[in-house]
Amino acid sequence: MILAITLTAIVGLLLLGTPLIIAMAGGVALYATLGGSWMMQYPQQVTDGMSSFVLLAMPLFILAGVVMNAGGIAERVFAFARSLFGSLPGGLAQVNVSTSLFFGGMVGTSVADLAGTGSTIIPQMRKHGYPGSYAAAVTASSSGIGPLIPPSSPMILYAAATGTSLGALFLAGIIPGLILTAVLMVVVAVQAKRNGWGEKLPFSWAEVWRTMRGSILAFGVPVLVVLGLVLGLFTPTESGAFAVVYAIVISSLLMRSLGMRKLYRCLVEAAVLTGEVMLIVGVSVALGAVLAMAGLPKALTDFATMIVPGDVQMGYVVVLAITAILAGMLFDPLIPVIMPVMLPTMLAVGIDPVHFGVIIVLTVIIGQVTPPVAMSLVVAAKIAKVDAWGVLRANTPFLLATIAVLALVIVFPPLATWLPSVLGGP
Repeated sequence: MILAITLTAIVGLLLLGTPLIIAMAGGVALYATLGGSWMMQYPQQVTDGMSSFVLLAMPLFILAGVVMNAGGIAERVFAFARSLFGSLPGGLAQVNVSTSLFFGGMVGTSVADLAGTGSTIIPQMRKHGYPGSYAAAVTASSSGIGPLIPPSSPMILYAAATGTSLGALFLAGIIPGLILTAVLMVVVAVQAKRNGWGEKLPFSWAEVWRTMRGSILAFGVPVLVVLGLVLGLFTPTESGAFAVVYAIVISSLLMRSLGMRKLYRCLVEAAVLTGEVMLIVGVSVALGAVLAMAGLPKALTDFATMIVPGDVQMGYVVVLAITAILAGMLFDPLIPVIMPVMLPTMLAVGIDPVHFGVIIVLTVIIGQVTPPVAMSLVVAAKIAKVDAWGVLRANTPFLLATIAVLALVIVFPPLATWLPSVLGGP
């Protein structure tokens, strides 16, 4: 009964627009008050939740992404993607998706990808005849590619919550990320031909070479991370430090687009973003402890056992994935909140944590374009200056495509596990 009241209060606060951190902290305080538990244990759990060593990579990659954003990297990446894919059916919409693949691999979060590329691409798409709601929808859904391509902030949160190798998780997301890119590009091509949107841009090898020379340094961050992990040169946390130095050097010294004033603003922005994420991580640990005391993880395991026929591991994976999608409609970020609940079930039935890490990141991507929160859709709608409900309708084909990729990864685990096993992610 107390658990039901607590969860209802949290969901109610979120639906009223209360910040996630306040809603979760309020839920913890309410449960402690109604249940008569010792209140002082929860601040200690919040502190412990933020002390995981793997989380040290989070502020480093956040800072690297912010620096890349401020350094004008998005425009160079956009120009390169346009020269490569602008001649495909859908023109700039294809460039939108491919830019998210390139740029998302540098910043590692959907919202950062939106901020970096949306303001550049959405006006260009509208200028070439695409409806504003469609341009926003393409941008919102394609920004979900970033969390699958290393470095990835959701992967870092998952590694901290489950103890899974971050290096293996980084490698595991590459193939699903490429598949999601290809599927979204196919959807764009079909819609462009059906509706006559946009125009094909002429292809020129000279333009490809010119834009590649201008943007090649920008691709150093994902290459640095992946090669460093594969060759065993440094840990994921160390790769974050290298990424920061690399981003500052190429932005300030080589591209000369980042002065001291901009760098200071980057440091402030990264500190604020890190503080927000780390507080949510810490409070989510306390909330997870509350849910564990209330027996929710055991209830989830019992429920999954009841509806899954026999000992079918894939059935458990499907139940957990659906649960994560439903939770992702409310919680952003999702992983620190949901994994303390799901982890006991995942371990009890022997689900591969690397495989499930990719699945949970895909559910995060789906949650970011699904009401009532739909953070990516809201941000894209603001950039495009259109109604969010129109963006939601335009996004339906892309949402279904993303769900199809999730189903594919669930049915074929090697799509996530093969690359880490071959390259030996640490």
